[in-house]
Amino acid sequence: MTTRVRNDHFDPSLGLERGRGKAIEILWYSVKCIFFLAALPWPSRLKSILLRCFGAKIGRGVVIKPRVNIHFPWKLVIGDHAWIGEEVFILNFERVTIRAHACVSQRAFLCTGNHDFRDPTMPFRNRPIVIGDGVWVGAQVFVAPGITLGEEAIATAGSVVVRDLPPAMVCSGNPCGPIKPRWKVNRAGRSLGLEEK
Repeated sequence: MTTRVRNDHFDPSLGLERGRGKAIEILWYSVKCIFFLAALPWPSRLKSILLRCFGAKIGRGVVIKPRVNIHFPWKLVIGDHAWIGEEVFILNFERVTIRAHACVSQRAFLCTGNHDFRDPTMPFRNRPIVIGDGVWVGAQVFVAPGITLGEEAIATAGSVVVRDLPPAMVCSGNPCGPIKPRWKVNRAGRSLGLEEK
């Protein structure tokens, strides 16, 4: 063996508080397979009720499309009138907060899980994610552990978000960064002097 990395010494109990016992996890996985991972268009209201039964905090008017993969519902907060698109993956080893009127589009990946690559045993190094009010996470966006997307920010389709995004900015790329303001007028109704793009 020439590598210092020892995956055989990885301890899954270190750095991860699962939050529930195995029986609840198994029950959740069964519910998830039937009502969330299936392509059938189960009503969002039913999905919200099921998530609340497993400890999630879900606001009013939340829309959850088919084939959404939520790892631990008891570590999930979704605000009023937020939208979760088809095939979104929420790997929430730590809390994921999606605030009111936010939109997480198709196949976006919110990933709170990570490993400390500087340690040969690769222990967990997980961090929470916060998606601010009115944020739009575009299709197939990756959001890394520990990231906060500021209120009304946009991460455009296919972006890789590895640092916090400022409020009310259109952000794009890999790594994702701000490119222009989202709005042509500020909250007071004054023009920002931006040309139509």
